[in-house]
Amino acid sequence: MIIFTDIVSGDEVLSDTFKLQEVDKIFYQCDCRKYLKKQNEDFQLEGANPSAEDGADEGGEGEAVMVHDIEDQFRLVWLKTEEGLKPSKDAFKSHLKNYMKKVLSKLTEKGASKETIDEFKANAPAGVKKILSNYDNYDVLMGQSMDGDAMHILIDFREDGVTPYATLWKHGLDEVKV
Repeated sequence: MIIFTDIVSGDEVLSDTFKLQEVDKIFYQCDCRKYLKKQNEDFQLEGANPSAEDGADEGGEGEAVMVHDIEDQFRLVWLKTEEGLKPSKDAFKSHLKNYMKKVLSKLTEKGASKETIDEFKANAPAGVKKILSNYDNYDVLMGQSMDGDAMHILIDFREDGVTPYATLWKHGLDEVKV
């Protein structure tokens, strides 16, 4: 199995269990699933003996929320618009400029091939333009560390309006075999 980590923060953000598609030589996209998950859902190990002190469950069922599988599996943090966490388009544009510089620096630092660096340099400007032109449609997620300089994972819906998909910067990922 391959886990993909953010080249800037080191956060795990994707794995090869998702069907990855390369788009425009600069992005990876993968379809996601959305499902209902109970918040604060406690689990009990099989064969465990619950304490007599616990007594009966107090309160009702845990509140349920809709989550994307990628968000849940990698503990991504959703920057929700209604909570004022999603950056404005101008703030995101500024973030992307800084992020592109950091990725280029990391690629150089890690000794990436000239072809990889040239591919990134050639395709990144068009990728930024494509993202910014569709920015209002994206849900924005961050890695678990909440590193503001790291990759922001973008979620949108396919043409069917039902299937969510994630967009990640291909060159901003490190492959880790586990």
